[in-house]
Amino acid sequence: MLVSAKEMLDKAKAGHYAVGQFNINNLEWTKAILLTAEECKSPVILGVSEGAGKYMTGFKTVAAMVKAMDESLGITVPVALHLDHGTYEGTKACIEAGFTSVMFDGSSYDINENVEKTKELVELSHKNGISIEAEVGSIGGEEDGVVGMGECADPDECKMVADLGVDMLAAGIGNIHGVYPENWAGLSFETLDAIQQKTGAMPLVLHGGTGIPDDMIAKAISLGVSKINVNTECQLVFAEATRKYIEAGKDQQGKGFDPRKLLAPGTDAIKAKVKEKMELFGSVGKA
Repeated sequence: MLVSAKEMLDKAKAGHYAVGQFNINNLEWTKAILLTAEECKSPVILGVSEGAGKYMTGFKTVAAMVKAMDESLGITVPVALHLDHGTYEGTKACIEAGFTSVMFDGSSYDINENVEKTKELVELSHKNGISIEAEVGSIGGEEDGVVGMGECADPDECKMVADLGVDMLAAGIGNIHGVYPENWAGLSFETLDAIQQKTGAMPLVLHGGTGIPDDMIAKAISLGVSKINVNTECQLVFAEATRKYIEAGKDQQGKGFDPRKLLAPGTDAIKAKVKEKMELFGSVGKA
């Protein structure tokens, strides 16, 4: 059931749990995440970066695939199709293509331009019944061409953007895209708490969910995080399972080279990882 992310995140905020955003890259990933969400009776957000959208031949193709798959699989839990780290132009394109949720990442602009562009896109999104996420303070590291230094967000700037009527807010609190380095200082809960105090009921978003210790995840949720993004971890387990299958020579046994068999171990690994995260985030049974 494709829906805006607003209601599921408002419920998560009130219920002190988080909804996972799991990025998709192809049919196998999408199917794995949808089936796991249905099995766990958990709401879910399918994230699509602009790079992944291009890889899958465009946002319209992605929207059509997800809508058809959602119907064909008989998915009953709430599913949001969400643009991840969208540019101004990309956000508009996804609204037009049929996404049910978008993220405009204006963190690379100065705060006044971020506010100006976000305000325009909030009006356009809500006019079309689509939820919108904004960002203040960049997320560290690099993901699909989006590079950030990882500075902590200014709580007052977060309030400025939250007051525009966005449905969720991503704020830099020391989190990083990709694998966390050994010398990572951890999340700044002081910053997160200050942002929570300024933004009130606004669902907050934690990007870079891969590799953050479970106790930090739990504390972040207690301080207002209602959406947690996971991408790298799914990529890692998919690659590992596929590598083991090939190294074991299973692709040379019978018709083990058939893509449906070759990609099955990686797909199963994604299912297991998504279920693990849904349990950690507390969204199981919350559909």
